[in-house]
Amino acid sequence: MAEDKKIKISESLDKLEEIVDWFEKQEEVDVEEGLKKVKEGAATIKILKERLKQVETEFSEIRRELEE
Repeated sequence: MAEDKKIKISESLDKLEEIVDWFEKQEEVDVEEGLKKVKEGAATIKILKERLKQVETEFSEIRRELEE
């Protein structure tokens, strides 16, 4: 199960990288498509931040257990 969560983080980072690459490859950015990509990136960042907080909590719990 932990491996599945790791994949989701990696997939989110890959998605963000694809969005950045898309913008870098554009000579002239279509405003509507650019807005769509920005919204997609913002949603991905929000999900990724939440997941990273969960991972941080899990690491903290493990550390506390080891210190007991």
